[in-house]
Amino acid sequence: MTSALVIAAPGAPALAADLHAVGIATAAHCDAEALIRTAARCGADLLVAWEPYPAQLLLPALAALQDHAALPVLLFTSDTDAATLSAALRAGVHAYVVNGYVPARLRPLVQLAKARYAHDREQRAVHQDLAHRYEERKLVDRAKGILMRSRQIPEDEAFRLLRAASMEGQQRVGLVSRRLIDAARDAEAINRAGQLRMLSQHLMKLYALQCAGVDVAAARSALLASTERVADNLTLLERGLSKSTFGDLLKALRGIWQQLAPALASTPQTARLAALDAAAERLLESSDQLTTALEAGNAYAPLALVNLVGRQRMLSQRIAKQALLATLLAGDTAQDAAADAVRTISAFEAAQARLFAASESLPALRDELTQSAAPWQQLLKGLHDAASEAGRRSVAEASEALLVLFDQMTEHCEQAAHVLIEPTGEAKPTTT
Repeated sequence: MTSALVIAAPGAPALAADLHAVGIATAAHCDAEALIRTAARCGADLLVAWEPYPAQLLLPALAALQDHAALPVLLFTSDTDAATLSAALRAGVHAYVVNGYVPARLRPLVQLAKARYAHDREQRAVHQDLAHRYEERKLVDRAKGILMRSRQIPEDEAFRLLRAASMEGQQRVGLVSRRLIDAARDAEAINRAGQLRMLSQHLMKLYALQCAGVDVAAARSALLASTERVADNLTLLERGLSKSTFGDLLKALRGIWQQLAPALASTPQTARLAALDAAAERLLESSDQLTTALEAGNAYAPLALVNLVGRQRMLSQRIAKQALLATLLAGDTAQDAAADAVRTISAFEAAQARLFAASESLPALRDELTQSAAPWQQLLKGLHDAASEAGRRSVAEASEALLVLFDQMTEHCEQAAHVLIEPTGEAKPTTT
């Protein structure tokens, strides 16, 4: 038997008795204030209300009801105001009867309210499906663009890969697209944060080269370009990352950079090297914290590879910087820099071995790793003669060559994180 939740204002007809007479049970009575709570508890099939002036209390309650425990609503009223009628329709009233209460009409009016309720739900489902398909279409288009750029393939081939992955994983193509977009976004963020990590060392290397009088004009120009690169990356990270999740790390980075940037822009002085390097180390530590947090937030293996390769480009600049500091500074500071260089060399070579092991499925990465052997040996050779101009020049050239190669490797690893889809539809695992 159909059951109704009844709301009857003072002076209302005997709704419960009239409903019972036409075969509709009364599940519960309540007022507007208790509507949502009572509807959720009683399990009625519809709501029948008699309220002469519903606008003030009943209609807001009915609107809230649609969001919590929607029901077909039949409302009897004396209110002839067209504005109230419009508000009632917006609040989810399916049959609005003005001065027309007749017990014999209850059953057909109940059926009308239930039919309109079912129709509204069908229309809402159709609308939601269309909206979902539209959003999914936008996701697919973005994912296709990522694949087209990463693989240099046409649009139809990119869509074929998405469809293949969708069928293989038994997931909607929109979900596959969303995962691809998220991986691309996270890979870019890790790359940019890793660039800040590298630039903290690169800037100090360039500053030290100016202090040493090695290719001063070129070093100055490169320092200015790297300074702009830091500012751009910081701005893009602040714009793209969640402030609630990463805001504290980004704020720390911005604060350190605001202190370091003006000092780097001043005339290079050897006497300021140690203090500037301490600030650069704080920038390194802060950017490393952000990079680690970004990687930890996504367990996808290719993103760990982006971080590992990005760290190598930082280490290549750190070794060169430490070698220059060891010869430009004096006392314990110089000895500490030399000792740090030895540790950095060990860390770099250990990571190289890990990268070679991880590069089996990435031929471009393996080729570039092989190419990096020559400038690495040149850098090591230059370290032994870093007190001379020729040695410093060799260190500068070799470290720049390594930076170019590791920038390229990072880009390829970032693209590998974009291209998660193989022709079979499987995600290609990467071991690090």
